[in-house]
Order: sequence, then C-alpha cells, then structure tokens
Amino acid sequence: MAGVCYKSTASLSVFKRTLSVRSPASAPRPAPVGCGRRGAHEGCALLVRPLHQHTTSLHRHPTHLFCSSVQESMSESLRMCYVYLNQTSRSFAAVIQALDGDLRHAVCIFYLVLRALDTVEDDMTIPLEKKVPLLHHFHTFLYQPDWCFTESKEKDRQVLEDFPSISVEFRSLAQEYQDVISDICHRMGVGMAEFLEKKVVSMQEWDKYCHYVAGLVGVGLSQLFSASQLEDPEAWSRFASRLEDFSQPQHLSSALACLNLLVTDALRHVPDVIAYLSRLRNQSVFNFCAIPQVMAIATLSVCYNNPLVFQGVVKIRKGQAVTLMMEATNMQAVKRIIEQYSQEILQKVSLSDPSQANTLYILEVIQEKALSKATLPSRSHNFSHVYLSAATILAFFSWQYLNATQSPNSAEMQGR
Repeated sequence: MAGVCYKSTASLSVFKRTLSVRSPASAPRPAPVGCGRRGAHEGCALLVRPLHQHTTSLHRHPTHLFCSSVQESMSESLRMCYVYLNQTSRSFAAVIQALDGDLRHAVCIFYLVLRALDTVEDDMTIPLEKKVPLLHHFHTFLYQPDWCFTESKEKDRQVLEDFPSISVEFRSLAQEYQDVISDICHRMGVGMAEFLEKKVVSMQEWDKYCHYVAGLVGVGLSQLFSASQLEDPEAWSRFASRLEDFSQPQHLSSALACLNLLVTDALRHVPDVIAYLSRLRNQSVFNFCAIPQVMAIATLSVCYNNPLVFQGVVKIRKGQAVTLMMEATNMQAVKRIIEQYSQEILQKVSLSDPSQANTLYILEVIQEKALSKATLPSRSHNFSHVYLSAATILAFFSWQYLNATQSPNSAEMQGR
C-alpha cells in the first residue's frame, strides 16, 4: 500500500461554522470533559467546575483526555485519536468530549476524518493532479488499514501520517455511524475537488462551495445525533418501527399523524413563497414560479389527513390542474388560490391530531399573508394574449402528460 499521510494549517472551518456550542449556563451536567496530564485527581476535579472555568486548561494541555478510569478502557488508537483531537481542534475539542455515550467517539472520529480531508485540500504543496484523486477517493481510505499520507507539509499533518489509528477506530464504530461518516466524507471530497478546478465567480457558486465544506458537516452531525438515538431520527420513525407499517390498516392512525406532520412542515414555507412571488416582475418568470406552487398547495390539500395516500397514488384531478395553470397568472389570483386550499386543509384538521396546534398556527399565518393587500402591483395589467396562448398550450400539454401517466390505481383517488 503506497504510504500517504498529511495535515492543514487552519482549524477545520466546517466545524467552526456549523457546530452549535451551548453556553456554559445551558450546559449544567458534569459530563466527563477530561483530565490533564497532572493526574486523575486534578483531572476529575475539573468535572465539577463549569466548562468555561477549565477551557483554558484544555488548551494548555493539548493531549488532554478523560479521567484515568475512562482512559484505561480506551484502546491505544482511540487514545491517540483524542490526542489528535486536542492538538488540531482549537474550538471543539472540549465540547466534543462532553457529548454523551458512544456519540462522543463517533463525532471525534468524524472530526478527525474531515480534518484529514480538509488538510489535503488546504495543502498547496500537493500537485493538483495528485490532490484531486486523493479528495475523490478519500472515503475509501477509511477501509484500508495501512493507508496514510506522508507528503504533507501542513502543521496538522499528524492526522494523515497516523491515519491508520483513525481509520481503525472508524471501523470499530457502529455501522450506522460508519455509513454517515463515509457518505459525508465522499460528498465533501468530491465537492472540494470540483472547486479546486474552477473559480468561484458568483454567489450561487460560493453558496455551493460553503455547502460542501460546511453545510455537509451539519448534515452529518444531525445524522450522527439521530443514529445515536439521543435525538429524534427521521420523522416517520416516531410513528412506526418500519416504513411499510403505514400500509397496514392497524397502523392507520399513526400513518395519518406522520402524514399530517409532514404536510404541516411543508406548509410553513408558504409565507415565504408568497413573499418571493410578490417580488417577481417579469410575467413569464412569474408564471414559471407560480404554477408549481399552486399545484403544490393543491396537492398538499388533497393529501392532508387522507388515508388513501397509504393505499395508492393520490393527486389532484387533471381538470383541476389545468384550471390552476390558467388562473395562476397574477399575485392576487395566486393568493386567492393559496387561501382557498389553506381553508380546505383547515376543515380537515382533527382535534386529535398530534400536529394540530402547529397546523392551525401555520394556517393562520398563511391566511394573514394571503389576505394581506401589501403586495407589489398585479401583473394582470401586463397580461397579453401571447401569455394567454402560451398558458393554454402549456395547460393542454400538461393535461396530456397527466393523462398519459395516469396509473390504474389512482383514477378513483383523484380529488378525494
């Protein structure tokens, strides 16, 4: 196996931008943050003091780990991982070590893997023709026991030179943690490589780059929190142990509760939709944006609290779709459509639904926005026969498409 190990100057910016750190006042529990080199007595004494009182001590002793009893239960490679964590993290070593249970080790390894990846990206001494393949394939090195990188000149290169200590601990994690870390590492590496080979020339590309190097960390952390079962997993798993349970009649109540939760979550974006559409000036752009939105809220209405969702395909009627396409040509019409379907959903809200309070609240907000007169001038004055013809043609072809894709099971369910 070709030797390869490496490291970066700046601390891992992705964690700095995405990991929320609780204030000392909001973190009262005496989690085992660790002990310095002065021995178990002094180290364990740190645990009874608030985090902010011993943070300086953590940075003074970069190899700071846990109490001796905790250290003794660790493998040598895991101990080294925490040494590297304290050496390379200037901001997050303490809070990572304060996490509960096996989540602590998972986030520590997650940090070190991304720290190693980030070091490769940052190292300007690595030629582009070597760096791009390294970034693309970095996630595969997690499963290669002997892989390391020894050509880096970066300050934190120890995480690459001793990558086997990190990868062996990665492979000892629960499979759920491994899947998350490997997936995020892969996606981030591909994204980093993409922007090594092109310039950032727009805010959209800057946002995309930030998603790769920072946003994906937030995604990964959320997935690790969920995998640890310390936080709620996917929405549906609150209501059933298996997704297929929702198709069984005895689970209908749970299925509808899950469905209504997801519809309510989608509805909370409607006020932003109204604000966004109100700012559009060009008629063709407005039509392009508005038609999918009115189709979406009509679909949410027909799906809300509808048991047929779990028996087949539920969608709005073809004629209804054509009507929406024809009508959604100005802001007042769009708001009228949104108000109509929000009223339909309101009539279906069950007093026993777990999301009832949230649903009623967001529907009230939508009603206020839809009935508000504070919008930009209507586009109806600029509406020409050309747009009418285009809308008619669009509606016709949409009707043809909907008719062609009509499934046998959905015919009787439309509009119910």
